Amino acid sequence: MANDLPWYRDGLRFTCTQCGDCCTGAPGHVWVTNEEIVALASLLGVGVEAFEDTYVRRVGARKSLKELPNGDCVLLDGENRKCTVYSARPRQCRTWPFWESNLKTPEAWAQTCRVCPGSGRGKLHSLSQIEEQRKVLKV
Repeated sequence: MANDLPWYRDGLRFTCTQCGDCCTGAPGHVWVTNEEIVALASLLGVGVEAFEDTYVRRVGARKSLKELPNGDCVLLDGENRKCTVYSARPRQCRTWPFWESNLKTPEAWAQTCRVCPGSGRGKLHSLSQIEEQRKVLKV
């Protein structure tokens, strides 16, 4: 039934501009799994232990990428504002902007579009594509 479908049932537009805006700003967490850490370490050509020592912090029982004092993700190239590990970026980064918090209401999506130049523009993602991304993790 159409009334049971979310407000974004006709899809939403998004194409990553790789502007780096989502990799900066207020302090927060970019959660990483052990599998993601292995992939990131491999991409950078370092051992897992060395990668974790340099780029990861523990938050309780979980692991998050570190941030620089200015709020940038430790894996963001500050000069060109590009992700240095884009091809292996964590699932939290891969699923942006289709996070539950951004999809809660049309107003929440409008706010996302104000802060992310790729949101609301570009490729049309279907409801099923959005839902697949939204269910990956709760952010």
